[in-house]
Amino acid sequence: MSEVRIAAESRTVFGKGAARKIRRANKVPAVLYGHGIDPKHLSLPGHEVLLALRTPNVLIRLEGDGVDELALPKGVQRDPIKGFVEHVDLLLVKRGEKVTVEIPVTTVGDVHSDGLLDQQLVQVAVEAEATHIPTGVEVNVEGLTVGTAITAAQLQLPQGATLVAGPETVILQVIAKPVEAAEEAAEGEVAVAAAEGETAEASAE
Repeated sequence: MSEVRIAAESRTVFGKGAARKIRRANKVPAVLYGHGIDPKHLSLPGHEVLLALRTPNVLIRLEGDGVDELALPKGVQRDPIKGFVEHVDLLLVKRGEKVTVEIPVTTVGDVHSDGLLDQQLVQVAVEAEATHIPTGVEVNVEGLTVGTAITAAQLQLPQGATLVAGPETVILQVIAKPVEAAEEAAEGEVAVAAAEGETAEASAE
């Protein structure tokens, strides 16, 4: 995983008023903690933080104002309406150390036409080196039939990552379609077949 470099400024004034002032300047209040250090209160450029957080488990290199550290976002507060970042908690990490993170679980392919995919977890907890956090894990669901379930233990994790979630945790399963949906699908298939038959007859005439 590549590092995103972000300029950091130390801040010594706290409270809601000070935080609002920082945000009005298009910056984000942040706290850096971990490894037994006293928490460092920082101010970060808002736009750069917003862009960085688009990448899950992004590794941030904080630079400037006496700070030169690697960190992982561990808590992000956003405005519930506008969505902009209001505050970030950052965990100090060192190269080579292991961290526990949640990575996205994505699927490829389509399950059997008789079933519906029920994905119960969109993220799974793993342990990996702080500087080599996988971007996610992919599950091929092509042709899976009703009753099939994929557990955490069955995930093909990227090299260097180990499972933290319980191995029996169900990630996804294939369930039967509701009766109405199955009937509609069958009617659609009949209609298509009938249309194809009419087209064939017209061509023969």
